[in-house]
Amino acid sequence: MWPAIALLAFVTFQRLSELVLARRNTAQLLAMGAQEHAPGHYPLIVAVHTAWLATLWWLAPGRPIHMALLVLFVALQLGRIWVLRTLGPRWTTRIIVLPGAPLVTGGPFRFVPHPNYLVVIGEIAVLPLVFGLWQVALLFSVLNAIVLTIRIRAESRALSAVA
Repeated sequence: MWPAIALLAFVTFQRLSELVLARRNTAQLLAMGAQEHAPGHYPLIVAVHTAWLATLWWLAPGRPIHMALLVLFVALQLGRIWVLRTLGPRWTTRIIVLPGAPLVTGGPFRFVPHPNYLVVIGEIAVLPLVFGLWQVALLFSVLNAIVLTIRIRAESRALSAVA
């Protein structure tokens, strides 16, 4: 039971810390003249991620941890750190565009246009599988795909408008 709770506490702390960082970065970017685009979809993202984590807190404690999948989840966390470090103060949880700023093309962005979304797709699927909860992985992967489709379209429009 304790390993599951420790892992979920880590992920919860990580997400809450990232919200603080995102809020700070968003405020700084807006103060520099950046603009938020398509804010209407943001509550959907928050709802999916909150429900995913709450469902894991409800179902995962007491379940065994599959170590190979835990290693994969840890690898995804390294990808998450790479993305956050590459974006630095431009990383937010919202679509914030700073006019005139060049697109980030270093780090993982050299290989794929939306590396953070690939990490999130992996996390949404893999963390439930760490606990053997394939139904949770499937359900939230579908929900995440829906909100990411909306998000990526909106982000692509926002970025092409300033390019």
